[in-house]
Amino acid sequence: MFDAEDRRFMRRAIALAEKGIGRASPNPPVGCVVVRDGRIVGRGWHEYALLDHAEVRALREASDKARGATVYLTLEPCCHQGRTPPCVNRLIKAKVSRVVAARPDPNPAVSGRGIEMLRSAGIRVDAGLMEEKAGELIESFACHITTGLPLVVSKAGMSLDGKIGTGKPEGRSISSPESRELGQRLRLRADAILVGAGTVLADDPELTYRGAVAKGKPLIKVILDPQLKTPESARIFRDASPCPVVLFCKPDAPGRRRKRMEDMGAETVAVACRGDELDLRAVLKELGKRGVLGLLVEGGSRVHWSFLSSRLTDKFYFMIAPLVLGGQNSIPSVGGKGYGSAAESPKFKIRSSFNAGPDLILEAYPSYSRSIISPWLSPGNAPFRGRYRAPSSGRK
Repeated sequence: MFDAEDRRFMRRAIALAEKGIGRASPNPPVGCVVVRDGRIVGRGWHEYALLDHAEVRALREASDKARGATVYLTLEPCCHQGRTPPCVNRLIKAKVSRVVAARPDPNPAVSGRGIEMLRSAGIRVDAGLMEEKAGELIESFACHITTGLPLVVSKAGMSLDGKIGTGKPEGRSISSPESRELGQRLRLRADAILVGAGTVLADDPELTYRGAVAKGKPLIKVILDPQLKTPESARIFRDASPCPVVLFCKPDAPGRRRKRMEDMGAETVAVACRGDELDLRAVLKELGKRGVLGLLVEGGSRVHWSFLSSRLTDKFYFMIAPLVLGGQNSIPSVGGKGYGSAAESPKFKIRSSFNAGPDLILEAYPSYSRSIISPWLSPGNAPFRGRYRAPSSGRK
């Protein structure tokens, strides 16, 4: 079905879609190229602030050369009225002859309808080219649109023996500069970043995005703080950029502390508890309602355990530095109660491994991951098992 030329042009469309990473949310990054007589005559990618979808931008550049052309798209074109008219109608009106789509729209309310409409209009549609690579672009969007919850991505920089620190201030820095740069790229992809109050008290992080590529909307700083112990002097409040701070607490958190946090410009949200811990699913539901597609969990040790033991982590970046900390007081990457046996513990598959400077990076997925690119999935299987039904609007 696909030849070398198809693959070459789809790679160009994917490269264009990557320009929308960090800029397209709450929509997915999408890339499009229009090809006529073996030559690209139109290019487009989606940035939410610029309104137009990738197809519209590419067709505008192609103008009348779009007639009889082949269009390469990283995602099935939308077929519904959102902030903009359906892109399917624009493709039909432009009289293109063929559309090559990497993936169908993951929204279960609309998936496949765009392809059906194009075929009904006499346009040849071929789908599935470079599906896995295109899935990386929409991983967070797909999770949110099908479950109502954000994709949960955890990361931890650790030693070879799985420790994230010595427990002393001078032992905090483990990861290489290259790993820290990777961390910024993960923050670019995320809509929100989460840590526990213990990390705020111990490390006083800024939780800001400091990458070279501009981010479309501010990174939301999320703190799990049951009794609102975050100090008013914390650096999360001193960020000059307009990054919202949301502290999740217990319903019985001190009222005076809630007022003080709100006076500092933060928002406090009380959620139910499960035992002594905040109900993380309730936290994710609240973030999902706020349009958070991807949540980056950066720790600490107890927080990683809470997400893993609740089966809410969708993928985990283990960033392993070539050193050993040892010691009984060193902090494990995953703390908490721990599992009673290896049989009880979650099983992971490594989707990719690579180096960031001297560090080894493992991109690992637990068996219960909701990601559309989880290595646990058989080709073509749908990973979504929740009862959430996505709204018919899909992309906006």
